[in-house]
Amino acid sequence: MENKLDILAFGAHADDVEIGMGGTIAKYAAQGKKIGICDLTAAELSSNGTVGIRGKEANEAGRILGISVRENLHLRDRGLFLTEDSIRQVASIIRKYRPQIIFAPYSIDRHPDHGNCSKIVEEAFFSAGIRKYITMDEYSPHRPSQIYFYMINGFHKPDFVIDITDYMDKKIASLNAYQSQFQKTAESFDTPLVNGYIETVEAREKLFGKEVGVKYAEGFKVKAPLVLNRDLLGETE
Repeated sequence: MENKLDILAFGAHADDVEIGMGGTIAKYAAQGKKIGICDLTAAELSSNGTVGIRGKEANEAGRILGISVRENLHLRDRGLFLTEDSIRQVASIIRKYRPQIIFAPYSIDRHPDHGNCSKIVEEAFFSAGIRKYITMDEYSPHRPSQIYFYMINGFHKPDFVIDITDYMDKKIASLNAYQSQFQKTAESFDTPLVNGYIETVEAREKLFGKEVGVKYAEGFKVKAPLVLNRDLLGETE
């Protein structure tokens, strides 16, 4: 199928995915994997920037990371709730692109939209695979093999990390593409994002990397045990 993706990452707003797993996306895109990002809202209530500016920044960030496609569901900013409509729209995107793996924000986060996005995607992940579950399209049922959760504002003990040492520069470049969000100007409304936020993200990934002996890593949470194809001595089974 032409639309089929290896990885599909969801975020409440454009820049969420880049903050949480931009390095991982750049790493797998460089390996030839087809990766998509779906932003649930147009971030119309953001304190800085406009919907139009944010959209252009998102496209540039995606280009830097090497993604194949970016979608926006235009759900209501600060109106992300666990409703039948929101679940169906996300399930439809999952069926459309038929990804092997899905990523969503970790549910524990200071921004309620991030936590609610996590819940919506988790519900849609399950519903998209039910044959009799109806979405407003003609896509057939599909359930990805795994769903993993990335961190945005939080610093939680990860269940696993991905080494992004060689791709940290692309992650930072993708964040710098969002000048309206992370660059402080005389016109900027004072938010945590324009007060050294990118440096904070870089410091977090450096700490995650230190835990596993690499320079930079991104951390992820799971809700089910991971199955590895190696035994305790590192031999492939």
